[in-house]
Amino acid sequence: MSGPEPLREVIARHGLSASKALGQNFILDRQLLARIAAIPELEEGDVAYEVGPGPGGLTRAILDRGVSLTSVEMDRRCVPVLEELKSEFPGQFDYIEGDAMAIDEPKLLNAPAHIIANLPYNVGTALLTRWLDSEEWPPFWKSLTLMFQKEVAERIVASPGDKAYGRLAVLAQWRSTPKIAMTLSRSAFVPPPKVASAVVHVTPNPDPPAGVTPQAISKVTAAAFGQRRKMLRQSLKSLPQALEALKSLEIEETRRAETVSVDEFVALARAIA
Repeated sequence: MSGPEPLREVIARHGLSASKALGQNFILDRQLLARIAAIPELEEGDVAYEVGPGPGGLTRAILDRGVSLTSVEMDRRCVPVLEELKSEFPGQFDYIEGDAMAIDEPKLLNAPAHIIANLPYNVGTALLTRWLDSEEWPPFWKSLTLMFQKEVAERIVASPGDKAYGRLAVLAQWRSTPKIAMTLSRSAFVPPPKVASAVVHVTPNPDPPAGVTPQAISKVTAAAFGQRRKMLRQSLKSLPQALEALKSLEIEETRRAETVSVDEFVALARAIA
């Protein structure tokens, strides 16, 4: 029995090409796509959600794992490909046309979902921070398996003192655990992007810190890293009670944001709030 049609042929048959305006870069290697789909360790019957399926390569790799999948795609040229997959996987796959930034995922999905996506680079960080900002915890997602520029991936997993450590690391790590699951060279994509890429896998921590909200974390990190070259006494002075909080927590006010640990940021946000 022959396997699925090569993706190059699918793309040619539908007259598709990667849209620069939409930040598209296609992966055509089905074995590589299967490896990406394997990262979240999906089980038959799981619910999955995909952003930007494009020509459906990763979509098929996810469906091959026996999950129920919903995809969202704003490029209408890709609809015929998705219709073919919907016919091939009846009752298992559905898609909606629209902008992922405007989707109310908890309302759309009927169970906690594994989110898997070869995200367009121009919306990747915005979507990640929105998913991390969930008021409810555990959130509506069971895991995130997302493609980023390697430089962004390194910022997500960075530790205090690392050059890449910043606000994104704190937002990603204060109540979830991110790791780089795979790195990909430019040649894995069509067209090749200008930079290397990496897949980040994020799982929510079941017992997040008590007494602190996403808004409080966001506010403190925005102030601290907004002026990251300045000492904390300067960068946080606009926040009421911040200097008192530093003193009570015995955090030296002469330190800079990139030296402050995730736990210290949580304690600061709790004390200021």
